Amino acid sequence: MISLTDILLIFTGSLFMLAGLTGCLLPILPGPPLSFIGILFLHFRSYGEFSLRFLAGFGAAAALVTLLDSLLPLWDTKRFGGSRRGIVGATIGLLTGLFFLPPFGMIVFPFVGALLGELSTGKEVFLAVRSSMGSFAGFLVGTLLKLSVAGLILYFFITELILKIK
Repeated sequence: MISLTDILLIFTGSLFMLAGLTGCLLPILPGPPLSFIGILFLHFRSYGEFSLRFLAGFGAAAALVTLLDSLLPLWDTKRFGGSRRGIVGATIGLLTGLFFLPPFGMIVFPFVGALLGELSTGKEVFLAVRSSMGSFAGFLVGTLLKLSVAGLILYFFITELILKIK
């Protein structure tokens, strides 16, 4: 029999998992750490069985991917000759894309925002396009990394939930 406490832990963990997946696409929310908190809620049920090694590994992965997500756009933008305005433009473009034409806008608008940011620095069009490609590449790689870790955590969350409820 499942207790009320277990139901609350599963429900709260599920909310964190949902917030974690959402956070992989929204720059405001830290996706993988929220997913990790979700799996911690599942672990603390009366029949949770994740090992300390498992939890430490996923906690480290969530922290590392969150750090990389912050650094990759900077590194790629700098590598392609970009500026801070390009990064800011990509972020504004992402937020705009969330509200206009999602999910397509979340792909196109960051690039357009980075391009406009680079053009505002006075760069030639070719150099601005090149720089915005770097910013966009960093954003895309960071997002894919976050989705990979959060998706893997979600897989173990669902697997554990299904195995223990049966």
